[in-house]
Amino acid sequence: MELNRPLLKERSRGLIQTAQPSVLMTSAVYIALGAVVSLLSSRLVGISYATLERYMNFVQQGKLEYAFSVLASSTPSASAVLIDLALKLVMAIVGVGFTLFILNTVRGVGAATGNLLDGFAFFWKIILLNIVLSVFVFLWSLLLIVPGIIALYRYSMATYVLLDHPEYGVMDCIRESKALTAGRKAELFKLDLSFFGWLLLSCLPYIGYLISVWVTPYYALTHAMYYERFSGHVPAPEYL
Repeated sequence: MELNRPLLKERSRGLIQTAQPSVLMTSAVYIALGAVVSLLSSRLVGISYATLERYMNFVQQGKLEYAFSVLASSTPSASAVLIDLALKLVMAIVGVGFTLFILNTVRGVGAATGNLLDGFAFFWKIILLNIVLSVFVFLWSLLLIVPGIIALYRYSMATYVLLDHPEYGVMDCIRESKALTAGRKAELFKLDLSFFGWLLLSCLPYIGYLISVWVTPYYALTHAMYYERFSGHVPAPEYL
């Protein structure tokens, strides 16, 4: 039986309004951290608009040697690259912490803004899981875009599995995710499509950050409830 998407999303909206601690407040903290990391990353390894403009001017004038020298002069140092990598790893862990907060909110137990830092308790396993998943999705993507998209959905429950079973190995989480999404990847795709308009709005300059404070937990809560339904944590009729 297909999942009742409108009911699932209605319950997500209800949790945003009623759950304690505030889902929107924790979402705002999470998004603010991401914005700070993004800003630092652009300063560390990004190319400024002025540099890019100089590069394009030299290219248009046919002065390729000068164009390449401009790029070479703006190449980030090794230390900047390492710091940027460290920041991205930290945000990956905080992202898992946010997922834990959302899962605890859905279950009505253990939710706290401090969950954002709980992922550091199994830092290396999270990093390894992300690396393995990235490699698998990349390899599937080599066969064309569609297999890569299917792989994304196939492994989309692996983080939830790891949070519920920190004793599992990386491949155990991946196998469990494959089992949970078997025959349901199209359903997950339709669920994501129903958020498409919201995701577009969240990409708007400036105001997009405010919209993301709502959309991020809305999307995350809905997916967490989906996981709850098919992982067997709630009775089958609960989200149908």
